[in-house]
Amino acid sequence: MQPAPARSTSPPASAFRIPFNRPAPIGQELEYVAQAVASGKLATDGEFCRRATDLLRERLGTPGVLLMSSCTNALEIAVLLAGIGPGDEVILPSYTFVSTANAVVRAGGTPVFVDVRRDTINLDEERVAAAIGPRTRAILPVHYAGVGCAMHELSSLARARGLRLIEDAAHAIDARYDGRPLGTLGDFGTFSFHETKNVVAGEGGALVVADLGLMPRAEVLRNKGTDRARFERREVDRYTWVGPGSSCGPSELQAAFLCAQLEGMTQITARRRELFQRYLTALQPLADAGLIRLPVIPVQCQPNAHVFYLIARNREERVALQSSLHARGIQASTHYVPLHDSPFGKVIGRTPFPLPVTEEVAACLLRLPLYHALTDEQADEVAAAVLAFFGR
Repeated sequence: MQPAPARSTSPPASAFRIPFNRPAPIGQELEYVAQAVASGKLATDGEFCRRATDLLRERLGTPGVLLMSSCTNALEIAVLLAGIGPGDEVILPSYTFVSTANAVVRAGGTPVFVDVRRDTINLDEERVAAAIGPRTRAILPVHYAGVGCAMHELSSLARARGLRLIEDAAHAIDARYDGRPLGTLGDFGTFSFHETKNVVAGEGGALVVADLGLMPRAEVLRNKGTDRARFERREVDRYTWVGPGSSCGPSELQAAFLCAQLEGMTQITARRRELFQRYLTALQPLADAGLIRLPVIPVQCQPNAHVFYLIARNREERVALQSSLHARGIQASTHYVPLHDSPFGKVIGRTPFPLPVTEEVAACLLRLPLYHALTDEQADEVAAAVLAFFGR
């Protein structure tokens, strides 16, 4: 007899007075959804999809934007557009969500796992350079917590080695690097509008393509392998199957909700930055005493306050702190299981060097509640509970 699968011991968000995340409307989301329903057009690429796409193009300052049903879809199409196939390798951090690596695997490529920097938890550009080999075809940095990777160095490295640069900007809507929007600095950029992100649609994503000459193929891959986008623009009188593809467009309901969120994006980012700074100021004494480490923001980066995390001195202390917060009704969360140490990652990936920082962060990082509707009083309560744990 097979043993029963293990069940999660983490309580649901509803069990906490202060949940880790709480997505909520901030403007006309419900009105727009009602308008979409009334229109009789609920599938993809209706009026709200067009409006959301136009808003993203305006905010990102680039015309090469396609709305997606998820960031996972966007990553998969970006990898295909980059020409990744069987035998090719793509360098990426082990400390990321599975979608980053799955996009490479689904194209037949091999993810090469590299360590992250101790300060930003972003891809270590020096480790990337050392990992490049004869089969390397692309670099896939992840802008962790909405803080930009070392994009000057990674861009220069990619150009010098003839590699594609694909930005996983799932965390990074409305974040910048040297004044430029993250997700627009490489050959391709991908965004997420999952309910845990800053700007949400429940699910959803976007793909940014720098080379507009690749947009027709991107449209085909997105539209089930058809040239429907040309038909919608009245460039052909009917659409047909012209290549491989999948169903990657969001519904009008997702797009309607997203439109209102994008309209309020500046407001959302500003509020999250206020809360981030509130945590940072309150907890700095613990960092000064060497009890925890706090986020580091390089001077080139203008982050969007997607995540506020602290790093405990060891796993045991992180577990105890998390349990203490949970006992007070405050939901705090760890983050990724390193992909190089996952069952499938060990089989399908390649790890050319030890990843000590990744393993330390995975054991010791704890994320605190941070969302637009979090009040100052709630943030202060969370910070006070962390301070109390350390006897402060």
